[in-house]
Amino acid sequence: MQLLKGQFVWMKTRNRDVQLLTSSGDEVAIVIHSEGIKVTVVPMRREISLFADVNSLIEMYFRLCIIKPHISNVSTPKAGLLGGIAAVLARVPARVYTLRGLRLETSRGFKRRLLWCVEWLACQCAHKVICVSPSLQQTVIAMRLTSASKTIVLGAGSSNGVNVEQFYATPERLERARKLRFELSIAVKAPVVGFVGRFTKDKGIEELVNAFDLLRTKIPTAILLLLGDFEKGDSVNPETQTRIKSGDGIVWAGFVDSPANHYHVFDVFALPTYREGFPNVPLEAAAAGKPVIATNATGARDAVLDGVTGLLVPVGDVPALADALIRILDSSELAQQLGNAGREWVTKEFKPERIWSALDNLYSTLLEEQLQKRRRRLLEFKSVFDFVVALVALIVLLPVLAVVAILVRWNLGAPIFFSQERPGLLGKPFKMFKFRSMRDARSSNGNLLSDSERLTSFGRWLRSTSLDELPELWNVLKGEMSLIGPRPLLIEYLDLYSSIQARRHEVKPGITGWAQVNGRNAISWAEKFNLDVWYIDHQSGWLDLKILALTVLKVVRRDGVNAQGSATVEKFSGSVLEPSEEAIQSND
Repeated sequence: MQLLKGQFVWMKTRNRDVQLLTSSGDEVAIVIHSEGIKVTVVPMRREISLFADVNSLIEMYFRLCIIKPHISNVSTPKAGLLGGIAAVLARVPARVYTLRGLRLETSRGFKRRLLWCVEWLACQCAHKVICVSPSLQQTVIAMRLTSASKTIVLGAGSSNGVNVEQFYATPERLERARKLRFELSIAVKAPVVGFVGRFTKDKGIEELVNAFDLLRTKIPTAILLLLGDFEKGDSVNPETQTRIKSGDGIVWAGFVDSPANHYHVFDVFALPTYREGFPNVPLEAAAAGKPVIATNATGARDAVLDGVTGLLVPVGDVPALADALIRILDSSELAQQLGNAGREWVTKEFKPERIWSALDNLYSTLLEEQLQKRRRRLLEFKSVFDFVVALVALIVLLPVLAVVAILVRWNLGAPIFFSQERPGLLGKPFKMFKFRSMRDARSSNGNLLSDSERLTSFGRWLRSTSLDELPELWNVLKGEMSLIGPRPLLIEYLDLYSSIQARRHEVKPGITGWAQVNGRNAISWAEKFNLDVWYIDHQSGWLDLKILALTVLKVVRRDGVNAQGSATVEKFSGSVLEPSEEAIQSND
């Protein structure tokens, strides 16, 4: 949770509704209290457990189906895999996997192959893989876990940036550091090598202890101050454990919640790690103005500018590590130069807001890209579906079309079809065909009579059954219309639309649509436009099938054929107010 501290609150200021799915733990209560977000606990075991893992996957899937997030961001190997699969199954539009390191780098045999498969699958489930450091990105690509185009590093890297002000050398912190030296029984002028982290082989704690013993042959008064604790997994050898606990020049302070004051006890900070994603502690030490020695391992080499903010040594090279420590401790001028440069570098590049802003931009860009891809796939499928259904319908309904054509000719005369230019996709005009439903009756001066006077009982029947719409299947077959979409209105309305109303032309017009199954001609223009825009923002294959099913019911019931008190639809005058976002969203 500490790797995400502050991020949730910041995202909320950008109108992001953040919800957290996490396994149970004491930190959940802290997040709820400090970040003020909704947290859902999904039990998950750290070790492999097939039955428990399947249960975790199922629960995550159902949680995501309830939340319906636009974006998911998962991390750690197991949560990345299970959360990634759950997000795919729940059809989350934009999926992110944040890689904070690769355990497989220091694994061997079957375990390494298994971890590779886990990471590969997690990457496959994501649309974008955030690597927390440039060297981690290079390693991920070299290991063929995913493609280069799929990976990204936010800013200069790191998981969440560093709150640099928390580590600056203020008078209060320097005084507290002086007191800490006394409490830890460290002499005032004793040179101190510092380490913060887990006591494991991967962190290089064995090499650090051995290098310190070499250092003591040159600088006998030196002290190694260790903050952290032993772990069962990847545990260090018994000799190193005994040496740490012996107290001979080594001060083991245990786990510390906030080491901000302890950094000012250090004269140099060391992290001889074997692998990292992007370690925070070297950045914290640099923010405190301390020179840093790290290995050239993945992730670690991104946390130090070699020769500028600190020194890099080969992984596992004890003599090189000892020499680097001696070099800095022997030169207060070099130590100060590296420490000052480190503080300036971290302050400039690693403030959390830089990472959060880059992440927020990624979310926006990725979501838009994925929605566009989804729309394109939907349109491609819809075009094929429209063509096949229209072709089959024209063949099957050919006898019905012939009978209706004869009835129109018998009752209304020629022509049988009514054709008129209507605006299609992006407002491009096309000629729409329908069966004629009105007489060509005119007044003595040659003007057409009103719609109500020209609409016969046969014409009313034709409209109420929607049989007059069947020739539009030809428009669908030609690709000018779709089965589902906003109804094509008159060309003369184009100049009357507001910017939101004009969005109805972002898709092909349809024979039926969301407005048709929610009132048809019996609702106001404002309601129609709201429904049209809502459909554009929410279109999907399932929604189209729902509209087709509801259309059949509407046709059978003959609902909403005419506007109340009118034989036909009242013309749009352009006086309708622009639909509000609230009105559009209310159709969800």
